[in-house]
Amino acid sequence: MPVKAGRADRSNGTEQPTIPVSELIPIAAVSRPPRTITVPEQERGVACDLDSYLLTPDTSCDERIARARERLGRSVVILGHHYQRDEVIKFAHFRGDSLKLCQQAAASSAEFIVFCGVHFMAESADVLRQPHQQVILPDLNAGCSMADMAELGQVELCWEELGEVLGEPVVPVTYMNSSAAIKAFVGRHGGSVCTSSNAGRVLAWAFEQARRVLFLPDEHLGRNTAYRLGIPLDQMAVWDPHRELGGNTPQGLRQARVILWRGYCSVHQRFTPEQVDAARQADPQVRVIVHPECRFEVVQKADFVGSTEKIIETVRAGEPGSSWVVGTEIHLVNRLAKELPDRRVVSLDPHVCVCTTMFRISPQHLCWALENLAEGQVVNRISVDEQTRQWARVALERMLELR
Repeated sequence: MPVKAGRADRSNGTEQPTIPVSELIPIAAVSRPPRTITVPEQERGVACDLDSYLLTPDTSCDERIARARERLGRSVVILGHHYQRDEVIKFAHFRGDSLKLCQQAAASSAEFIVFCGVHFMAESADVLRQPHQQVILPDLNAGCSMADMAELGQVELCWEELGEVLGEPVVPVTYMNSSAAIKAFVGRHGGSVCTSSNAGRVLAWAFEQARRVLFLPDEHLGRNTAYRLGIPLDQMAVWDPHRELGGNTPQGLRQARVILWRGYCSVHQRFTPEQVDAARQADPQVRVIVHPECRFEVVQKADFVGSTEKIIETVRAGEPGSSWVVGTEIHLVNRLAKELPDRRVVSLDPHVCVCTTMFRISPQHLCWALENLAEGQVVNRISVDEQTRQWARVALERMLELR
């Protein structure tokens, strides 16, 4: 019986049914390669069948996910980002930050990479993948507000205006949390990608190339990193893409060593210096560790600052009975608390900080993606066009050469 696919428009959420569960057949019975469904430039994907998937309780999906994962065997690798919910990440073959996961997937022999993360992560996996691999994002609505704050047209206009005002070289550096188009822009213009763990090394390299750096798209990571390298705050300018000349004067831009794009993580933006003060007042022995995407004032008050991997490593290395307040996404914090019951591990924000876009990847979406693969149909493939992929890879490889 022919399989019919539906499409979902990311802008209006229109959904149409796809494969009924009753029609699923074992993967061994599929005699042809999976049929890929994509739309050039903007993948619109295929909608989950509300009756068969989205209305199914999370626990009811567990057996189906496990069964589909087993049927697919080595042909699929499931990636789970540290911020992913427990109900999804428990099915991941690999857990980690975005770059680490992309590298692990590319090193595997799997044909299908199912990325339980957000859109820019899946794009990065497609940039670094092997030729035979395909990348799938279970829900295309799982975006990243920070990555969306830097659009290619805005960055190109900024670059043009900086050239007119400064009249000398600027090196662009973009955080991993950016679109493939921004990574490609940086690659074309002699810049590099960075992660939260190697931002200092990349920024130091950039200053060896030129006097000024344009840092995209997270102003907090850029500011915190540049300050650690000895750049004073009065030599940093913030570029607001919605204001003329980014909200700066020509003189202010000429005085700046670092031009920070006005962007931020919606989770880490929530943490405040007042929360650090309250944590210390409640427990004078507490140790505060935060992600460098946090505001400058929060980072200055913290005892430790580090990437997600560094946070995990530091808290795990703490002695039994120690008390930790962590400034990052709540799912990671809660997992650390469960893993380390002999010490106190809580979130810096008592009102909980959830990455809502990451949370869109549900057990139902993962089940739907895997069962479609088992049926022989690739859904929600993330496919970066070849020219963008080439230049984005250049920017990534410049970073990797510095490690």
